[in-house]
Amino acid sequence: MNILEILQAGPVMPVIVIDDVSRAVPLAAALVAGGIRVLEVTLRTPAALAAITAIARDVPEAIVGAGTVLNMRDLQSARDAGARFGVSPGTSTELLHIAQIARWPFLPGVMTPSDVITAVNSSYTALKLFPAAQAGGIGMLKALGGPFPQAVFCPTGGINRNTAADYLALPNVACVGGSWLAPADLVAARNWNAITELAQQAASLHAA
Repeated sequence: MNILEILQAGPVMPVIVIDDVSRAVPLAAALVAGGIRVLEVTLRTPAALAAITAIARDVPEAIVGAGTVLNMRDLQSARDAGARFGVSPGTSTELLHIAQIARWPFLPGVMTPSDVITAVNSSYTALKLFPAAQAGGIGMLKALGGPFPQAVFCPTGGINRNTAADYLALPNVACVGGSWLAPADLVAARNWNAITELAQQAASLHAA
């Protein structure tokens, strides 16, 4: 799958922070049971790579990727762990080039028109707007649609279940990213049924 196909596999991509690897598989299984298959596990914790490996091995229905990919070390470690795609919070020509050379589906982060130009000129047209709310949200996405008709976005940051549908209604939004599908309190309580319910609600949304 290329990165656009991955984004189009579901309306919401949960941004997951895992501190305890024993929670990784039941969390992923709960999300998949609710209809959410594309999962971004952020590389923000020591447990992240082991969590990706466990999900890739034990929840084959999931399309697990690595978030917070910042450099070649992150990219290689994530691929070795079993991540099928990568996501970065920002963009650099070096990171774009590394991902291209690796032939790895990659979603670079952008916040400004200059970032979009950098990405598009490196043949990336599927982009993560981050942090979406702080970058201008829906208004920014509408504005970017004019000069960059070839670009599609996964806005992430400051989006919740009450605002997700408004973003998904935009023609240049393939999906949205959000942490509300795996809230820390429910994960800590191992309330997998509640997380499946959140996933079902998210899966019922549709991109334009």
